[in-house]
Parts: sequence; structure tokens; C-alpha cells
Amino acid sequence: MAATRDIVASYRNPAAVVRRLLGQCPREDRNLVYLMVACLIFFVAQTPRLAREAHVNGTELDMLLGATLLAWLFIAPLIFYMLAAGTQIILKVMRGRPSGYSTRLALFWALLASSPLVLLHGLTAGFVGEGIELRIVGLVWLCVFLWFWISGLLVAYRTRS
Repeated sequence: MAATRDIVASYRNPAAVVRRLLGQCPREDRNLVYLMVACLIFFVAQTPRLAREAHVNGTELDMLLGATLLAWLFIAPLIFYMLAAGTQIILKVMRGRPSGYSTRLALFWALLASSPLVLLHGLTAGFVGEGIELRIVGLVWLCVFLWFWISGLLVAYRTRS
């Protein structure tokens, strides 16, 4: 199934999607692609806000875009790998049986599957700016992301290493 269909299916039953992805042969390259595409989408989502900020403050947009690109495509993946490793340790302390692969898949898939809402958040930040609308969209994204991640972690918790 295509990743876009899996993303749509995640909004109906995220645990089933993660269970199906874990049922396929373990491929770390697929995990890395999920993470890098999610980080790329997060970067693209920032561009309307950065353009607005550059226009309002009179700063160079190129500088803001370069720094954001560095942060999302080089630094954020390292942070997400560390977060997945910490999550695996916590699940093992809680007597779970997750593999590193399954905890990484749960996190990276949650990031990718919730990315359409990140794009909406970026558009809201760019066109509306600070306000209650931006906070509502951010809260909706956070709730959906946590729902996807926790659902994936529950599947990973029960999965044998």
C-alpha cells in the first residue's frame, strides 16, 4: 500500500497501520525515509511563517530558510533517533518487549502521518499569524501526533524483539 493511503488509514486506526508495517520485513532504510520525508515536510511547513517573519521584521529570508533547513534535515533526525532510543529504554523498564526498530517505526510513522496537520499549522502561521487559530491547529496536531505515537508504541510494547 502506498504511504499516502497508509497516512489516511492512520486517521482511522493508527495501531492497525503500525501493526501492518511491523509485519513487513524489518527495513531500517524505510524508517529513515519516513523520518527524512517527515522532516522535509516540517521544513516546508515552516516557509510561510518564515516568509511572514522576514517581511514583518525586514530580515533576509535566505538566512532564515538556511537555518531552518539545517535544523530540520540534519539536527532534528538525530534528536528523533535519541528520542526513539529513550522510548525503547522506558518501554523495556516497563517490562515491554519492543525492538529498537519497532519504537523507531512508531515515532517516525507518527511524525509522517501527522504531517498534513503540520502543513496546515504552517499555513495558519503564515497567513493568520499568532493567535488563537494557530494555537488550536497546533493543539490538534499535538493530539493527533500523540494518538498516533502512543498507538504505535502500544503495538511495539507487545511486539517481541
